[in-house]
Amino acid sequence: MQTLRIAAAPGTASGNCIVLLPGAQQQLEDFLQAGFDLAVRQRQLPLDLILAAPPRAHLTDRAWLALLLDQVIRPQRARCQVLWLGGISLGSFMALRFAAEYPALVDGLCLLAPYLGSRIAAAEIARCGTLAAWHPGELSADDDERYVWRYLRDLHAPPPHVFLGLGKDDRFADTQGLLAAALPPASSTRIEGGHEWPVWRQLWDCFLDRQLRGEYA
Repeated sequence: MQTLRIAAAPGTASGNCIVLLPGAQQQLEDFLQAGFDLAVRQRQLPLDLILAAPPRAHLTDRAWLALLLDQVIRPQRARCQVLWLGGISLGSFMALRFAAEYPALVDGLCLLAPYLGSRIAAAEIARCGTLAAWHPGELSADDDERYVWRYLRDLHAPPPHVFLGLGKDDRFADTQGLLAAALPPASSTRIEGGHEWPVWRQLWDCFLDRQLRGEYA
């Protein structure tokens, strides 16, 4: 698994970290080009940023779950008091799928413009009126989407903390709205814009300022 660690201060480990997963067709370097690391340094937050990209060949066979667990989360969990997991778009979906599988290992979720699966499961939920009223029954092992939605339905905070960042014109706004409605209002932030890097960077700034700055001040 490709990883890139940016320490809060050179040569140190802060004790707090966030693991971010890229979206489809994204590279780890894209986070750096968008200034995600710079935003952390500018705020002088004691937060190590770990970028991780599971091999695309294993995205459909779920082997990436074990790779992320063994190569990234367990080593970081051993050195971090607080561990956030998140991502952009498909990366957010993967973060949720991992949290559904290993809920005790994640203290918080940073979901930036999340892709939440096909609209089939979302339509089921919409017909029920609310996510809380939705009961999918027994799930097959490969039903990742409903595993994610069931995990979200049963969330209780804390833990984990949840930050949901949305662009008002995001192409996944309909399914994201279902999730936003199921979370406390303070957990969601909506800004102008669509499914693109300038919006994701602004949402990252919101996450750092609203969610983390007070915790680590």
